[in-house]
Amino acid sequence: MSLPDDRAAFEAEKTRSVLALGADAEVFDLALKTVVAADRHRYTYLWSWMGAPIIQMPADIVAMQEVIWATKPDVIVETGVARGGSVIFSASMLTLIGKGKVIGVDIDIRAHNRDTIETHPMAGRITLIEGSSIAPETLTKVRAEIPAGASVMVCLDSDHSRDHVLEELRLYGPLVTAGQYLVCADTVLGRMTPEQTPKARSKVWLPGDEPLAAVEAYLAETDRFEADPLINGKMIVASSPGGYLRCLR
Repeated sequence: MSLPDDRAAFEAEKTRSVLALGADAEVFDLALKTVVAADRHRYTYLWSWMGAPIIQMPADIVAMQEVIWATKPDVIVETGVARGGSVIFSASMLTLIGKGKVIGVDIDIRAHNRDTIETHPMAGRITLIEGSSIAPETLTKVRAEIPAGASVMVCLDSDHSRDHVLEELRLYGPLVTAGQYLVCADTVLGRMTPEQTPKARSKVWLPGDEPLAAVEAYLAETDRFEADPLINGKMIVASSPGGYLRCLR
């Protein structure tokens, strides 16, 4: 005897659960304490993707997978290359989809990190651009790599200061096409107290001078994007709650 097809019911229940979780401040606060405690052990630095350090939390990796698979962009632009794991991850997703390219932008792509990326099996889908993400000449190079009519997703994960991120949002937001996502990383910094803010970094971003503050300012000045409650609602023990913005038009 065959069982009824419950896929629609499963998805409906998942939606209800995500929205309830997103409204559960107690659970988020507990999760945030875990994030802060785990940072004592450099938790985000412990993960890799296909052999390359990705410097992300597992929840963010899975969420990005959901977004890329659902929207199937032709181009993914990423600011902040670091050690290469993130652009390799995106390239691997596009390989599964069967199309597309990743444009990785960083002010300083160090030789050993470039080697990791350019010798990787996913290298054929990755274009690297070295320069400040907000410099006009960098943006010109990025635009030149985007084919006419391409669907474009953007992920911002470079300098996390409010003003820099806000400028990135203003410059790269117009590249994102309808139905795609503009993802702003490390918005969790805006949910922390000054005491909780990670200090063992080359730079320290205190509340008000971090990505979430930039996202809130950007959403107040544009009607092209909205924070997606079905992604953001489940971003606990994650780096980017509130950072997944869906392009409406």
